[in-house]
Amino acid sequence: MVGRSWDDIKEGESASITRVCTPNDLVVFAHASGNLNPVHLPGEAEQETGRAPVAPAMWCGSLFSAVFGNRLPGPGTVYRSQTLRFHSRVEAGDAVVATVTVREKLPGNLLVMDCRLDRDDGTLVADGVAEISPPSTRLVTDGVVIPELTLVPRGKFSRLLQACRGIPPMPTAVAAPTDDNSLGGAWEATKEGLIAPILVGPEAKIRAEAEKIGWDLSGVAIENVADAHDAPARAVCLVHEGKAEAVMKGNIHSDEVLRHVTKSDGGLRAGRRISHCFVLDIPGHEGLMIITDAAINILPDLTTKADIVQNAIDLAQAIGIAEPRVGILSAVETINPAMPSTIDAAALAKMADRGQIKGGLVDGPLAMDNAVDLEAARTKGIHSTVAGRADVLVAPNLEAGNMLAKQLVFLSQADTGGIVVGAKVPVMLTSRADDEHARLMSAALAVLYGHWRRTGKCLVPEIGA
Repeated sequence: MVGRSWDDIKEGESASITRVCTPNDLVVFAHASGNLNPVHLPGEAEQETGRAPVAPAMWCGSLFSAVFGNRLPGPGTVYRSQTLRFHSRVEAGDAVVATVTVREKLPGNLLVMDCRLDRDDGTLVADGVAEISPPSTRLVTDGVVIPELTLVPRGKFSRLLQACRGIPPMPTAVAAPTDDNSLGGAWEATKEGLIAPILVGPEAKIRAEAEKIGWDLSGVAIENVADAHDAPARAVCLVHEGKAEAVMKGNIHSDEVLRHVTKSDGGLRAGRRISHCFVLDIPGHEGLMIITDAAINILPDLTTKADIVQNAIDLAQAIGIAEPRVGILSAVETINPAMPSTIDAAALAKMADRGQIKGGLVDGPLAMDNAVDLEAARTKGIHSTVAGRADVLVAPNLEAGNMLAKQLVFLSQADTGGIVVGAKVPVMLTSRADDEHARLMSAALAVLYGHWRRTGKCLVPEIGA
């Protein structure tokens, strides 16, 4: 990039850039400017006005600055003044062309610039005049690298929440909600109409925490259990008594809940191996991603993996993925007898071909890159309906699955929810480190999965429907 000095520039010269206004542009501009007018914000604009969001006038004006700083005069340019008149609006999705022309060169290293912004159909959006100072001497630069921005809109999970509207709240036994985080998560799910909570644990402790967070427990069922460690057993009993249709883990270790959920006598087994699914909304990834099993089965054998795959397919169908693509992960995409996970993956794919696993497209072994990236799959010569576009990733063991899921949450800012599937009722097995949003998303998953189990119907509309 070259920043040209006053002497290098001639009157009548022009430069322009073309830009498409995207919803993300409007979100970033709102953060940078502090302008939170809802007519400018995706989602809010449609709700408030019934129209697409409108780009703020100053977003349009900033495009002239981009031409000055990058094209004419280029790097080193300093603004002195600008006057603009706005004639039309720019909506998200519109392409616009910003053009600047040197009207006059004035002494004192000053340029008078005509500015014009048009939509690509020729409609005038804005025009005006700016005064700028080019760099005092010719400036040559290789350009700059700025930190990348990642937006986390939570839009995919919002669709799941919306799909739960109109369903009666699910009676849910909340085991040991004895801190503000777990009790707050139950409260958020209650306010959203997802659950009708039955709070199981030491009543005095629960009421004290509720007072701290401002939850009036009038009308809320409480099962008083003297010791919080006895809460999971009582929560499972409430399911057998027909009082609860789901279980939510509170401020207690997962092992304590699972011990009572999975026990053969009096637990919640339903004939298939119980497993856990993380559902993630990953920035930059088009759809929701399911990762399994990352919480229950430590080193699953082939039979257990078949149940894990079937459980994940069932959950995927419950949240709107009619025929989920399931990638069975290993370190490589070829079968290697020295790596048992590759043999299991190939067997699972063949089991799906023969109808032993139903409802999804299953392929493996797949390495992580060619499971989620179509170009990586093509480069390695892998041709399948799953490679490069998997909806479900099945890890070879709990350690791999857990590290993968938490990497996406803590390094890629993915939103997450998770539930235990394959039991008689959904079990919300959130981490004690999960925030209220993760607990709310887990409740939405439980409602949708529970409804699908009871009726065989998915409540989430297909994308574009």
